[in-house]
Amino acid sequence: MEFRRLIRGRVDEPQLERIGREIADRYGRDSVRISVLEADNWLSTPCVINDEWFVKVISPQNALVQALFTGARNVGVFSRGEEGFFGRFEDPLEMSQHELEATRKVREIGLNAPEPIEAFGVDEFGVLVLEYLPSFRTLDELPPEGIERFAPELFSALSIMHEHSLAHGDLRGENVLVHEELLYFIDATNVREDGLQNARAYDIACALATLEPTIGGKRAVEIASGTYDPTQLLAARDFLDFVRLRPDHEFEAAGLKGEIERRAA
Repeated sequence: MEFRRLIRGRVDEPQLERIGREIADRYGRDSVRISVLEADNWLSTPCVINDEWFVKVISPQNALVQALFTGARNVGVFSRGEEGFFGRFEDPLEMSQHELEATRKVREIGLNAPEPIEAFGVDEFGVLVLEYLPSFRTLDELPPEGIERFAPELFSALSIMHEHSLAHGDLRGENVLVHEELLYFIDATNVREDGLQNARAYDIACALATLEPTIGGKRAVEIASGTYDPTQLLAARDFLDFVRLRPDHEFEAAGLKGEIERRAA
């Protein structure tokens, strides 16, 4: 078995059947049809139920991986001389409940996210139920001109989160969906309240790192400067080397830093 699959773990058929029976009972169905999605997801097994609900099944192994990732990310922040701001979860149920609440908060402040329905436990698993969006593309699946078109909206949405004392904490192309020409945000992570200022700078750095490979650092910084002032961009610059260490971000950090410094000057 390949290493990534081993680390992510899997939910076996009997376990999925138990979860399916619980969902059928909760929503008054005689039975449900479960389709497991093929996704490179470290922290859950994503499923679609009856083409009606999007469901994340979070296993104890997923929770362990989240705790390990959180520790490593906080060590990276510590290495910059800053206090770590990523929070960990105690168990799979807490992970599912956090994402449900984070999704609710995103919608409450006027941004788009799949409608949150419920989070509950089945045996040792956490189960998150969200609205199913039948057709979407992730931001990183768009052509360069599409990504550039949505970039101002991306920074505007981040700014709204930050104005309402929220931070995404895991912004990347896979976590921004385009559905019916609107941006939807998913998979917000756990950020401690006492670390919000740094988490906001980290969000901006992640957005720049997401955009740079397709529209270039100069254009990404130009668009970001329409929402964020030079002080905020310089704070994001200080996180770019840390973001570059993540395996899910590949971009030219030095070039982005230079463009931020030129814009700030």
